[in-house]
Amino acid sequence: MTTGAGWDATADLVVVGSGVAGLTAALDATAAGLRVVVVTKDVVDAGSTCWAQGGIAVVLGDVPGDDTDRHIADTLTAGAGLNDARAVAAIVEGGPDAFAHLRARGAVFDAAARGGLARTREGGHTAFRVVPAGGDATGAEVERALVATARGTAGLPLLTGHVGLDVALDAAGRVVGLWVADDHGRPGLLRAPAVLLATGGYGQLFASTTNPAALTGDGIALALRAGATAADLEFVQFHPTVLYTGPAVGRRPLVTEAVRGEGAVLRDRAGVRFMTDVHPLADLAPRDVVAAAITRRMAATGTDCVWLDATTIDGFAARFPTVSASCREAGIDPRVDLIPVTPAAHYACGGVVADVDGRTAVAGLYAAGEVARTGLHGANRLASNSLLEGLVVGGRAATAVAADLAGPRHTLADPVARPAAAPVAERRVVQRAMSASAGIGRDAAGLAAASDAIETVTRRVVPADRAGVEDAALTLLAQAVLAAAGTRRETRGCHVRTDFPDRDDVWQRESLVVTLDGDGLPVVGVGVGALAGVA
Repeated sequence: MTTGAGWDATADLVVVGSGVAGLTAALDATAAGLRVVVVTKDVVDAGSTCWAQGGIAVVLGDVPGDDTDRHIADTLTAGAGLNDARAVAAIVEGGPDAFAHLRARGAVFDAAARGGLARTREGGHTAFRVVPAGGDATGAEVERALVATARGTAGLPLLTGHVGLDVALDAAGRVVGLWVADDHGRPGLLRAPAVLLATGGYGQLFASTTNPAALTGDGIALALRAGATAADLEFVQFHPTVLYTGPAVGRRPLVTEAVRGEGAVLRDRAGVRFMTDVHPLADLAPRDVVAAAITRRMAATGTDCVWLDATTIDGFAARFPTVSASCREAGIDPRVDLIPVTPAAHYACGGVVADVDGRTAVAGLYAAGEVARTGLHGANRLASNSLLEGLVVGGRAATAVAADLAGPRHTLADPVARPAAAPVAERRVVQRAMSASAGIGRDAAGLAAASDAIETVTRRVVPADRAGVEDAALTLLAQAVLAAAGTRRETRGCHVRTDFPDRDDVWQRESLVVTLDGDGLPVVGVGVGALAGVA
């Protein structure tokens, strides 16, 4: 596909993002006969999928005592009362077929010593149902297989180095394409009656994160500006264990939860194993519980980290090659040394409100993967349900787009407007404010201070290139997360309010939704409406 200043191209479906959800949707939609183009602002494998370590949570019927009902129950428990039970059931039950489809596309998973597939266990799971690849390189294998399949699929262009500026809408508010800009800021329009957002989350909202640099919340910002609704944005999951090598910003090396699933335990500076007094599952408690406990322990002991004791795991380097390499680079030998770890921003449990077929409230706009709020995760994501969701909902979204576009095609109307001015703040100010006041442990005073700090440096500009788009998205997401976190005056899942430490099931059991007002500022309401769950 040739691009240049003012270029214009046409497709049936524009997929924004090239991770597990986006490529699954693109491949399935192409197989259904649709003209599809995949757009990504970076190289094709720069998203978060390739960094996923633990595995794919899926019930395949070969683990004694495990079944989909048990997986559903674990997911609901982790979600702390905010899951949509119908969405959970649909996605969990769709896992086996989606997993088989992925393997048919060439993904190779680890074999067990006695035959069949290997299994591991992560926090919140009551069974060994997580299927790994490459030891702790599952995401890299999933991405490799999908990218190879996409590159070998005729008629599926991968448009790299192009950032989405805005969803193009007609006068009736229907999608007619996507405004984009290349790495030189040259604009163009991809005309299409359907746009699928699969851009991942917004971990770069915080100074320290497991997310790569591309995860800046672009897709949620695109959806909100197009008139869609977001929900559960206050629930930002902090992974309990990233490698601590001193104060740092940007992406930090993840120490997969599967290390604890294989027997590693957390210890404080005195060597005390502290999780046994926190939760019945101890070190394998749900992520929100472990991350909060680590944060409290660091504060109580005056340390910047705790330590993961994996010295009892035989063959650590072979089982966890990615973690082992990160430790080795930091001068740590997990066979004899304790691994210094600390929580870091990891996963957005909320996002664009979509059903399990990817449909949003905007005609022609779809969302799948971490960018979407389907109701699967609730207030806290169960470990390794992320790749599962991307596979299942990506496939279902492709089917939905094909069904919605079936029948006579109509000429697309012209877009009503080009991208408009948006609030933009300096990224470093946003990240510092969010890390200081909207991480693990929030209160009204801190949230207000963060909001004031960001507002002071905010100005309105028209984003014209990748940096501008990312800064506008991060500013909008900061405003939205702070507004939702301030409204939810309770502690639930990975949203911890130190001034409201208890859970409130009287009215706060409903999701908080975010829309934009006429000035493009977030407005918080209650209830996700008819799009939640299964349409």
